[in-house]
Amino acid sequence: MNISEKLFQLKREIGHVIIGKDDVVEMIFIALINNGHILLESVPGTGKTQLAKSFAKTMNGSFKRIQFTPDLLPSDVTGIQFFHPKEQDFQLRIGPVMTNILLADEINRATPRTQASLLEVMEERQVTIDGETISLPNPFIVIATQNPIESQQGTFALPEAQMDRFFMQIQLDYPTFEEEKRIMRSYRTNLPYSNLKNVLSLEEITEMKEQVKNVEISDEVEDYLLNIIHLTRNHEDIQMGISPRGTLALMRATQGKAFINDRKYVTPQDVKDVAVFILSHRLVLTLEASLKKNSKQIIESILNQVEVPVEAGAGL
Repeated sequence: MNISEKLFQLKREIGHVIIGKDDVVEMIFIALINNGHILLESVPGTGKTQLAKSFAKTMNGSFKRIQFTPDLLPSDVTGIQFFHPKEQDFQLRIGPVMTNILLADEINRATPRTQASLLEVMEERQVTIDGETISLPNPFIVIATQNPIESQQGTFALPEAQMDRFFMQIQLDYPTFEEEKRIMRSYRTNLPYSNLKNVLSLEEITEMKEQVKNVEISDEVEDYLLNIIHLTRNHEDIQMGISPRGTLALMRATQGKAFINDRKYVTPQDVKDVAVFILSHRLVLTLEASLKKNSKQIIESILNQVEVPVEAGAGL
């Protein structure tokens, strides 16, 4: 069975729980096979938690959820060394980060100190507790959710350094009228989540993570990608453009997009399809620009400005 058929099965299975979000499932899958973490943003009640749980179940992986609150401590996330009275010894208790899919729910409600406890976890895929370093399972992915900062009280904006560590940001929109009607009918009796089937194994995902690296990128597409990146660094509306980490993320995402379409080469359209998800949250706009437009609109305008290579789609 090829990758597109596997992805079709994944969409169909998760579609029993999260209706009308095939494009979101596709993007999360691209992040998963690229060791990328995801920032999900939407108002409460749109299915962010169910989406993360469904992904874990369909790939037969472990799932843990942390509710981020202002009083959450870093040790509540990573773990702690504690003294066991009966054993008269210190013992290690690893936190909920020891899992395949970690849902950091409403991450922007925790203090910056607690938010920072995820930095090592996300970057190094390991956790250090009192000098002892423990590797995390493979695969490991953080799916962090946040409500729109401007409309919520008691939130702490994620710093740029942490935003840059998220592979992509996905906006989870309200369902359409027909989609919400299907949701009502689906949830009228039993919860669809309980009937989800395993579609992928952890071993298959590990294998795909190696295969996606073999997707080729021609010189023309590389130049096209870099022209987009460099324009963000020399744009009148942008105070801080895309970092080299963002460049690599965009490159890997384009490989993932080609891979799930059973292609061995990247096209300019692949770059266009993933650019907004990979780049928008990494931009820091000027104060004047932020009053008039958002990062997504600026990335879309940059894509319209950069000349698209003509022969790059041939994969030569």
